[in-house]
Amino acid sequence: MKDLLVSIAQGLVEDPEAVTVTVDEPNDEGVVVYHLHVGENDMGRVIGKQGRIAKAIRVVMRAAATRNNEKVSVEID
Repeated sequence: MKDLLVSIAQGLVEDPEAVTVTVDEPNDEGVVVYHLHVGENDMGRVIGKQGRIAKAIRVVMRAAATRNNEKVSVEID
């Protein structure tokens, strides 16, 4: 799951080396939170107009997690 998020983000940004993902342990509800960090200049590329790209990233991650019987959340820091 982490590799999927990294590959999606690296395809969107100008500086793929600045993309990092940290993963929290599952909380009480079993939700794993992924924190996506990108370069300051690439933040707009990952969020998109009105947050459309960010929403799409979250949808793809949730769909992939559902196939693995997991629950995930993506936060862009």
